[in-house]
Amino acid sequence: MPFQIDAAHSEIQFSARHMMVSKVRGVFEKWGGAILLNPANPGATVVDITIEAASISSKDEKRDEHLRSPDFLGVEQYPSITFKSTKVEVTGDNTAKLHGDLTIRDVTKPVVMAVEYQGNAKSPWGTVNYGFSATTKINREDWGLSWNAALETGGWLVGKEIQIDIDLELVQVAEPEKVAA
Repeated sequence: MPFQIDAAHSEIQFSARHMMVSKVRGVFEKWGGAILLNPANPGATVVDITIEAASISSKDEKRDEHLRSPDFLGVEQYPSITFKSTKVEVTGDNTAKLHGDLTIRDVTKPVVMAVEYQGNAKSPWGTVNYGFSATTKINREDWGLSWNAALETGGWLVGKEIQIDIDLELVQVAEPEKVAA
C-alpha cells in the first residue's frame, strides 16, 4: 500500500557523547524516500530512505561545518546517507525489528532498528495517518567516522556510539483506480 512521508511531522535525530560528560543532539533537515507499508502484513513492509548528508544540523554552525568535513561525513565526496530494509521481524502487537543496510561514506553495514507502532488516526482532511518510532545505536568508527581528540583528563572528545532516533508519520495515499481494459 503506498504511503507518503509527512515530513512536517517526521524527524531523523542523532546524539553522541561530548567530552564524556554530555550529549550533543542533532537532526538531518533534508531526507526522503519510499515506505511500502503493509498494515495487514507488517513483515512485508519495505523501507528505502536517502538523507542529504550536508543537511546535518546540531544547532552550532562551526560544529556542523566540521561534521560535514572529510573528518566526519565528507559531504562533498559522499553526499548521501542511505538505509534500505532487508527484513522486518514482527516482535509483538506494536513492535518489530527493522533490519537493513545503512550506507555512510560508501561503507555499507547491517543495522537493526527497534520499531514501535504508535497507532493510526483519520485526519480532519480525510487521510489516514500512521505513526512509528525507531531507534538504534551504531559505532561511528564502523563507517570510517574515526576522527577524535584525546582529553587531558582521559577519554575522548567525541563518543564512538551514536544513538539514532526516528519519528515517522506516514499518510496513506489512495490507490489509483484501475482502468478496465
